[in-house]
Amino acid sequence: MTITQLKYVLAVAEYKNFTIASEHCFVTQPTLSMQIQKLEEELDTQIFNRKKKPIQLTEIGNKIIEQAKIIVNESNRITDIVDQQKGFVGGDFKLGIIPTIMPTLLPLFLKSFIKKYPQVNLKIEELTTEEIIKKLADGHIDVGIAATPLENEFIKERVLYYEPFVGFVPEEHRLFNSTTIEVENLNIEDILLLEDGHCFKESIINLCSTFGSKNQHFQLHSGSFDTLIKLSKEGLGMTLLPYLQTLDLNEKDKKYLREFNEPVPAREVSLIYHKSQLKIQLIEALKSSIDGIIRGVIAFNDVKIISPVLQKKGA
Repeated sequence: MTITQLKYVLAVAEYKNFTIASEHCFVTQPTLSMQIQKLEEELDTQIFNRKKKPIQLTEIGNKIIEQAKIIVNESNRITDIVDQQKGFVGGDFKLGIIPTIMPTLLPLFLKSFIKKYPQVNLKIEELTTEEIIKKLADGHIDVGIAATPLENEFIKERVLYYEPFVGFVPEEHRLFNSTTIEVENLNIEDILLLEDGHCFKESIINLCSTFGSKNQHFQLHSGSFDTLIKLSKEGLGMTLLPYLQTLDLNEKDKKYLREFNEPVPAREVSLIYHKSQLKIQLIEALKSSIDGIIRGVIAFNDVKIISPVLQKKGA
């Protein structure tokens, strides 16, 4: 039994196809199949039911997969231990960021991070929170940046910052003449929301159902903040934006911004990674880079965190 064989088994279990698994393992399909067959012969058991389409794990195969994950992770830890001892910060580092954070946060820290850690091969993907959690579990990314808390027992969360919500209120709206906004005055019926799949939308729903109107009759959902801003300016309703999103608005559009009275509703933004994650030195480097920049951008202290998961629990 070898670590390589176990990695091949894990790949087939994930992709349920020998050809696709071999492509991700960068070997030929016959080589991968032969190594898995050797492992099955050594164990005198069948890991995969090849008669099923797609390929399925046998009952014993499911148990083998769980143990294989532990063994492969622990073998990778040896390299991590050596890197930490040497103080080396480098190598491949895969990062997933949710769509409502990536456009505003990434430009703030990326250039300085690359300059400070030139030996890191940073690979970045825009992913939903659900996709980030799955890819962390499968080992396809090393760390994510998402709104928290997620309350997932397998995920560790390291808070980066608290980002306040800001109202974007058009002239025709009932709240336009208010200098600040009270959460209690929000009405979900006249708030433009992001489309399903965005945790920022869930936070807004939770905010309104907890403090404002409980009538959740949604009129219009969109895929980006830029679209929401344009629709709002057309008089179709107000919207709520994360604070960093407001920094790039032109001076003309900033007249529509309305801050909330304290405590300001906000989202918690964190680095998240699987509890078995190995590249802790890289995670610390990333957190340090973001911490050093974000403190000079967001200075809000009295905030009330609106979780993206509470609404799903009926809170």
